[in-house]
Amino acid sequence: MKDFGGRSDEELILLIQQDDNLAFEALYDRYWKKLYYQAARKTNSLEDAQEIVQNIFTSLWLRRHQLQIESNLASYLAVAVKYKVFKYLAQQYKQEAFRHEADWVDFDNSTEDWLQFEELRVRLDQLVSELPEKCQLIFKLSREEGLTYKQIAENLNISVKTVETQLSRALKKIRAGIQRFLITL
Repeated sequence: MKDFGGRSDEELILLIQQDDNLAFEALYDRYWKKLYYQAARKTNSLEDAQEIVQNIFTSLWLRRHQLQIESNLASYLAVAVKYKVFKYLAQQYKQEAFRHEADWVDFDNSTEDWLQFEELRVRLDQLVSELPEKCQLIFKLSREEGLTYKQIAENLNISVKTVETQLSRALKKIRAGIQRFLITL
């Protein structure tokens, strides 16, 4: 096994350009931890920092034949980490903005729900207005005024049984009309 410990970064780069895996491993071992700590400090995520550094080294290996480093390798890798972290943070910002937008869209759905409720309320009013006059009056006294069957019977001078029957008919027609309406939504 070759010993690369005493070799300079420039020599290792030349060996890597000649497809020397061991030279690449030596370079990786030399810079991995430093780059990882740098990325972890900026991202506050160990997993994301690891992925960033892995991507840098993967890119370095894939571009080894075209690689031209003008400055020293340590500076090149430090700039690469800064760039990747910046890209990562921008992506996180976009995702956070998207989450806030998604929350707003959920809020917007409540407006749609309110409009559907209003439409349903209008349909209910229409169904009540289509009831026979006496049936309509009994329904309104029961549901809108909150009167008991006995109170309605006394106010209209009719029997409690008549109130029950009329209210039962009203509810049956209204339920059928609402079901038809909901199917069409």
